[in-house]
Amino acid sequence: MASWQDVRRIALALPGTSEERSSSGRCAWLVNKKFFTWERPLRRSDLDALGDAAPKGPILGVRTSDLEMKEALLTSNPKVFFTTPHFDGYPAVLVQLKKIAPKTLKEVIVEAWLARAPKRAVATYLEGAKTSGRRHA
Repeated sequence: MASWQDVRRIALALPGTSEERSSSGRCAWLVNKKFFTWERPLRRSDLDALGDAAPKGPILGVRTSDLEMKEALLTSNPKVFFTTPHFDGYPAVLVQLKKIAPKTLKEVIVEAWLARAPKRAVATYLEGAKTSGRRHA
């Protein structure tokens, strides 16, 4: 089970990431002035659309590189990843923090960062991952 502390630690470890808080106290993590992951509690319209299947607990929004990646995540583990009509046609998924393993959370956040970071930062990050012998996520 992952936590908001895990999200914060992973996101802020990525180059050029900043954290913003909304007036309601919700957090979002940005790179290149673009959101790549954010706190996303379910709204009334989400709850209406999901009905009894609406998850309980903390929800994280995560940008995906494209709609194909979104579909891949949704089918890979529907107990963790889901969406609502609000995100139809938009490359992002919702994540149940209480059901995702920290390692998978890191992979998803890094992939979101890679999708939004400047090309030079991505190249530098991937080169560092390659020379250190670790996977990029």
